Amino acid sequence: MGPRGDRAVLGSPAVAVAFPGAVCRGSGYRFACELLKHVLHQRNQLPLPYEQLAYFCRRAAQDEDGIEKPHSLGLASRKCQQLLTELEGLFQHLEVMFSLTLVPRVLFLLGGNVMNPKELYELNLEGFCEGSAEESLQTAPCVRQLFHRLFVADVFSELKALPVTGTLVLVQGHRDCGVKWFRPKLNYQVPSRGRKLTVKLSCDGDLHVSASPPQHTAPAWEDYVWFQAPVTLKGFSE
Repeated sequence: MGPRGDRAVLGSPAVAVAFPGAVCRGSGYRFACELLKHVLHQRNQLPLPYEQLAYFCRRAAQDEDGIEKPHSLGLASRKCQQLLTELEGLFQHLEVMFSLTLVPRVLFLLGGNVMNPKELYELNLEGFCEGSAEESLQTAPCVRQLFHRLFVADVFSELKALPVTGTLVLVQGHRDCGVKWFRPKLNYQVPSRGRKLTVKLSCDGDLHVSASPPQHTAPAWEDYVWFQAPVTLKGFSE
């Protein structure tokens, strides 16, 4: 039985990536962050890929002497700075969340509201496992494998352009994990309407004894609930 709060969306596309072994610890958090950056850019919420945008916004915030002057920025640059600041804060809190509890699933909801988004992206980590650095796959090549799979699946090309909108982030974790920033949504049900894409990561092959078990074997899924990030990421265009 999977974690609570699940209602499948029939006919929704899915991309499955199976890694040939456990991945080094901390990778689940990295996958969540990188997928969110990718979705925001692909769905027109960022005018450039995240890393490029961060570089240009930092450069725009400095004069030729390297002194930051945020008050001299134009409106677009201020929106960029605000979104980047919110994303950086979210990434820090996600890292804390992943350190406190198993995270079987992560949701990115674009447009609409938390109960009825226009688009829903799920990162499913139930079959994913992590191990020690010496005996596990490194994160970077696994991230490249994920994005190669997304490229081959071509899941974004046929979508209609999405206007600038808000993005919500929800994370599933143990109800008693002690996280402070995320807000628990004890009876939340994954929306059954709207377009949904599921990205499912798993680990196959020989898993070393030091590796964590695949998350779908974890007991007491009834103790896992959804937590919502208390921020709405507001996209912008140039």
